[in-house]
Amino acid sequence: MMKINDKQTPNTVFVPLLIALALVVGIFIGSRFASKKTIDLDRKINNILGIVADEYVENVDMDSLVELTIPDILAQLDPHSSYISAKDYEAANEELNGNFCGIGISFQVMEDTINVIEVIPGGPSEKVGIANGDKIISVNGKNFTGVKINPNTVKEQLRGPKNSTVKLGIKRQTSDKILYFTIKRGDIPIKSVDAAYMIEKNTGYVKVNQFGRTTYDEFVTALSMLKNDGAKRYIVDLRGNGGGYMEIAVAMANEFLPKNNLIVSTKGRYKKFDSSVYSDGNGSYQDAEIVVLINEFSASASEIFAGAIQDNDRGLVIGSRSFGKGLVQREFRLFDNSAIRLTIARYYTPTGRCIQKDYKLGQAAYERELLNRFNNGELDTQDSIKVDKSKSFKTPHGRIVYGGGGIIPDIFVPRDITGFTSYYYAVVNEGLIQNFVLKYVATHKSKFKNADDYKDVIRLLDDNTTLLNSFVEFASAHNVPARWYYINQSRDLILNDLKAFIARDLLGQKAFYPIYNRHDKTIEAALKALNKHKAAFPITAD
Repeated sequence: MMKINDKQTPNTVFVPLLIALALVVGIFIGSRFASKKTIDLDRKINNILGIVADEYVENVDMDSLVELTIPDILAQLDPHSSYISAKDYEAANEELNGNFCGIGISFQVMEDTINVIEVIPGGPSEKVGIANGDKIISVNGKNFTGVKINPNTVKEQLRGPKNSTVKLGIKRQTSDKILYFTIKRGDIPIKSVDAAYMIEKNTGYVKVNQFGRTTYDEFVTALSMLKNDGAKRYIVDLRGNGGGYMEIAVAMANEFLPKNNLIVSTKGRYKKFDSSVYSDGNGSYQDAEIVVLINEFSASASEIFAGAIQDNDRGLVIGSRSFGKGLVQREFRLFDNSAIRLTIARYYTPTGRCIQKDYKLGQAAYERELLNRFNNGELDTQDSIKVDKSKSFKTPHGRIVYGGGGIIPDIFVPRDITGFTSYYYAVVNEGLIQNFVLKYVATHKSKFKNADDYKDVIRLLDDNTTLLNSFVEFASAHNVPARWYYINQSRDLILNDLKAFIARDLLGQKAFYPIYNRHDKTIEAALKALNKHKAAFPITAD
């Protein structure tokens, strides 16, 4: 969260607060919910602003101060109410609606630092080794932290003409030094379904990365393709999916639910924001078995989908506790084509759970909550998940579910750090796997000219020993010396990563996940659960 420096001069501290109040209260409330009280308040604030503009000791750039201050004012309400300036309004919707030219990351400014929330699969940043959780410290050699950093400034620096480059300095939790990456900007295709393939004879797997305008169409197309390939049960992977449009999540859940099942409800301060949405009985997969995968980065619309499946006993939720965003935002366009996205309601899962995690301790504490999960062992042991038993609810078939902060999975799967040695961290932190793959594919492209799918790529690859040795030599030439004790521990992990990235560079994203997922413990747990329950869907209490 950005903070105002106490050493700033009065015209950068006192005046912005007044202007922000004028915009938030005077313009927004006054224009929409006009009453004598709000009209009087609007008149009073405008009177004060007029005095400041006419009489203050220095000239004040009112427009600039408004743009800098409004985000701070809205941040005092809750963590998800936000302001979008007029010039950034179109860009703010690009991630959900279309393509843009940039480096391919989603980010959030937290505690005066740019935090990488998600690396867009197949984008320029992923290709050089930028990872979720990275902190951007410098851009093109210049320090890029501090109170002047805001989302608009970040986008201006990171986006640019196609094929232009930007050099980032990265602070990563697993490295003591600053890591540097040069990224070539490119068109970022925004596709919601990263992968859809048959993971077993009768089991289809679908990876969904967001809930955008096109997600439902992509999703049902993927399901139909898998059904034609023989799928009778489905694994829907929402890990890392930060959400998007609520109505898209509702439409997707509707595909799996019988008629008149509650999907989600919202309750606000005013009844006009209250709603309840039920399934219409027209879904094409009402009898299909389903498992939903979530983790700590699954939020908002992901939680609506997972909550609807879990609370209606329609399927199992597997993984780790989801993020915990249960607030609904509505967009209000302002007179200058800027907008605020204001929290107007909370949403509730079918059993009545509000899964919004606590934010009463302030923005900084809210943003550190995920790190706290890591530190307190929640990602490693189920017993470390703090359950508020006063917020327990019962599903129609007698299962106990909990509110109070995220969706708690039916089956917990601890994070898998098998093979995560210091050597593996070193090559990942330096982006050497992706860099090696780029050179390998360029050198061996003719070898794979007849490869049609990922199985062909695996068959045509060098044998494991040759491929690994080539990579170790490459890493040694780039200042990561061979340490075979650790390399052997990381052998399977490194080889799987290499094969997955080679397949993706040759054939695109569709060839990546079938290889990358081969040793995924959460997917293994999902397949085991499907085989255990077989036709016992809906799920009942044990």
